[in-house]
Amino acid sequence: MALLHYSKETSYLLPPNNEDWEEKGIPDFVYGQKELIVEGIQWPRNAPSAPDTPTRFDSALCSAWRQRVELGLFRYRLGELQTQTLPGAVGFVAQLNVERGVQRRRPQNIKSVRQAFDPEQFNFNKIRPGEVLFRLHRKPNDCSAVQQEDILVIINVSPLEWGHVLLVPEPTLGLPQRLLPGVLRAGLETVLLSSHPGFRVGFNSLGGLASVNHLHLHGYYLAHRLPVEGAPSEALDPGGHLYLLQAVPAPGFLFYTSGPGPDLEALISRVCRATDYLTDHEIAHNLFVTRGAPPGKASASTMLTGVRVILWARKSNFGIKEGEAFNVALCELAGHLPVKTYQDFSSLTEEAALALIQDCLLPPAQADEIQEALVALMAQEEL
Repeated sequence: MALLHYSKETSYLLPPNNEDWEEKGIPDFVYGQKELIVEGIQWPRNAPSAPDTPTRFDSALCSAWRQRVELGLFRYRLGELQTQTLPGAVGFVAQLNVERGVQRRRPQNIKSVRQAFDPEQFNFNKIRPGEVLFRLHRKPNDCSAVQQEDILVIINVSPLEWGHVLLVPEPTLGLPQRLLPGVLRAGLETVLLSSHPGFRVGFNSLGGLASVNHLHLHGYYLAHRLPVEGAPSEALDPGGHLYLLQAVPAPGFLFYTSGPGPDLEALISRVCRATDYLTDHEIAHNLFVTRGAPPGKASASTMLTGVRVILWARKSNFGIKEGEAFNVALCELAGHLPVKTYQDFSSLTEEAALALIQDCLLPPAQADEIQEALVALMAQEEL
């Protein structure tokens, strides 16, 4: 899928001889706050596509990712995916991805949202050297008060879409799949480092369809607008820190920031307090980061003025459901549906998609209880 014009970033490419890959080491992608793009990102009005001016981050990621495709480091070669927008009010973007449904790694044996890291199971210390693209590293003494920890950018060998990568904090730490501020900050900043309006980042908790219990985020390009970008929301707290996202596949908690700096750091703190609460109470959850409109009324504008972080609390599901058109995790809750078979892709309706998603949601009484708890958490910030 030709989303961008690529420029050669030779420092992020592997040597021709695979025996030299490990000796090469992991290159650093060093960036500063001035590279975080806040304004001027929008969807083309005529057709969903990518901009003609990729950033340094886009060029580095896409050139290195494309080389790994040519080297055969993925489980399958991702072609042009058949894509359709399902008729209806939601605007689901469905894609046929048969290979991912068949060839992706089987999920680990997970029994708890709080399960400890197990070094005996598959983890990111066991990947091949060529799967690492680069290390994200913020410039020392940058204007930000918080120093970003180093994050490895690794290919997802069973990609959902073009440029599908994993953002992984130092793997040797053996961190379980529980969201931490450092990796969330990296996810938010990669969205701001890209000029592509469809570069999104997300997190699946254990029980929320995370298949590996080793801390990681997903990042990928999708050249289509999604319903969560401009859906309406209502404020849940007087300070305007937490909103309820409405008129989307599933109601979710919305956090919003207009850009880097203290506002972004406050958002990271709020989101992680919310996910800590969910994890501590054994509540599975999914999180999605996308450029989007400010909270409030529905926005049909093509201009994406800030970053939306949407958090869904949901029923725990430890494993993949066989026979379903799609499994419900971060991208499906946002409106992007990777479908496993041609038969399901050709027959899928909005009604059927909503039924699958709503089957994963919590009972109303429990959802209300969680909402009250998160509102109380946000109120503590005001004290």
